[in-house]
Amino acid sequence: MEFFRIKKDIPFMRHALVFNVISLITFLLAVFFLATRGLHLSVEFTGGTLVEVTYAEAPQLEPIREALAASGYPDAQVQNFGSARDLLVRLPNRDDLDTNGVSEKVMGTLKGVAGPVPELRRVEFVGPQVGKELASDGAMALLLVIVGIVVYLALRFEWRFAVSAIIANLHDVIIILGFFAFFQWEFSLPVLAAVLAVLGYSVNESVVVFDRVRETFKKKRNLTTPQVLDHAITSTISRTIITHGSTQVMVLSMLLFGGETLHYFAMALTIGICFGIYSSVLVASPLVMWLGASREQFVKPKKEKEEAVV
Repeated sequence: MEFFRIKKDIPFMRHALVFNVISLITFLLAVFFLATRGLHLSVEFTGGTLVEVTYAEAPQLEPIREALAASGYPDAQVQNFGSARDLLVRLPNRDDLDTNGVSEKVMGTLKGVAGPVPELRRVEFVGPQVGKELASDGAMALLLVIVGIVVYLALRFEWRFAVSAIIANLHDVIIILGFFAFFQWEFSLPVLAAVLAVLGYSVNESVVVFDRVRETFKKKRNLTTPQVLDHAITSTISRTIITHGSTQVMVLSMLLFGGETLHYFAMALTIGICFGIYSSVLVASPLVMWLGASREQFVKPKKEKEEAVV
């Protein structure tokens, strides 16, 4: 399905160097912020206490945060969980924090806040060792997804296309992490899931463009490699706008109306989708060109039939 069709190819490759310089600068900044600031890991990774409570009526969050800060928990994170009546209180581990009886102290503080009386649903304690295991498991999951994508691309495409797509996808992941490091947004398990989703989403766009490149190489023998790449990108623009536009509308609805629980998950997806379009089209394609992709790699030369000697 297409909303429109562009008859004249847009010369993207004419500005390939500019696109990749912008991409390189953004990538280096992301690496710099990751190295200097690091990620603000959530309770799941660092360890801490989770207290879930429910109210008969939706409570105001700000008075609860102020009450917990006054009770000695200034770094407590309070957010809605599932509905406006359900709250999740996260208390990160601290050296001066006594984990024994934390839930009782928190419940006492919550009951002292004017308004409806809370009811305790569950209490979970995540130890530092468990947090380290979750962090290592999350890193391993990210590594396995990357390896799987590398193997898939290497089997499906010629090695120049595989290398270009891999670089573009890793570029997306590092930039997402760079945003979270720069703004010190909380990096939690849902955010990690969003990063993994962006990897698969970005590689899908690269595969669509590269499939069109391979098809164009075989059909249009009078075009140069930059012209083939321009034609492939231009011919898939309508599909890109439909796919990414509809996905972005859904993600933006989560970002704007999903509440604090989905905020950083949706933020990671938003950044990943925007940079995924950019990298798949304007990073991977120029890399393919500079790595020396050509028609001869896809079209085998015709063998001349030997004439029988009489």
